[in-house]
Amino acid sequence: MTRDSKNFIPVSMALLLHVIIFGSMIMAFDYTRPTPFTPLAVQATLVTEVPDRAAPPPAVEPEPEPEPVIEEPEPEPEPDNSEELRRLAEEEKRRQDALIEQQRLDELKKQEAEEKRRKEREEAERKRREEEEQERKRQEAERKRQEDIQRQREENERLRREEEARERQAEIAAEERRMAAASSPEMAVYQTMIMQDIQRSWAMPASVTPDTLCVVMVRQTRTGDVISARIASCNGDEAVERSILAAVTKASPLPEPNNPDLFRSELRVTMRPPQ
Repeated sequence: MTRDSKNFIPVSMALLLHVIIFGSMIMAFDYTRPTPFTPLAVQATLVTEVPDRAAPPPAVEPEPEPEPVIEEPEPEPEPDNSEELRRLAEEEKRRQDALIEQQRLDELKKQEAEEKRRKEREEAERKRREEEEQERKRQEAERKRQEDIQRQREENERLRREEEARERQAEIAAEERRMAAASSPEMAVYQTMIMQDIQRSWAMPASVTPDTLCVVMVRQTRTGDVISARIASCNGDEAVERSILAAVTKASPLPEPNNPDLFRSELRVTMRPPQ
């Protein structure tokens, strides 16, 4: 809206309005004033039929009296309402100025409110974008973490399978070596060494006979320490069995084999009296 800086339009409209009002007042005043009555003069000639005779001399009509002159009253001087018009114009100008100022303030408030809403929308949009970006980064980090965990699991599983395969292969190879060693001359020598150590520690009771034969099961550690001993079979009496168990305990630790493949954690030792 273009503002009239000199207020020409409002002042012109106010003046036009007052001129119309003033003209209406004058016209109303003229219509209410009484109109003077002026009698009309009528001149007529009377004709009468008379017998033929000398016509009388024409009658002399009297001069009509002059119509009375009614003096119209002089119109009252129009009141000087320029001051009133000026006051009204000023009031109208002030009203128009106040209206324009109010419109300007309303427009300013509207613009400020719109600017505030725009900034709020921009701020909300910025926060939304930041939250979306943070959520995207969080999801990306979580995805990478899950991928790392999965890769680590797969790597651990691969290593575990490889380790198990190596262990199985080692166990198979060791079992094959133990089986080969079990039937080797070295195993016979190792068992003889153990039996001789136990026999040296055996205090044979009087009930032992030349045909006494007892089988004892011995559990030992890798260093030869005896863990336990039990009689599997024996043709001797109880005294013979007790003496053999005591000899096994006394012989601990048992000799270690030269070949680790010959070691057995559980030994089967046959005890008989020395020949």
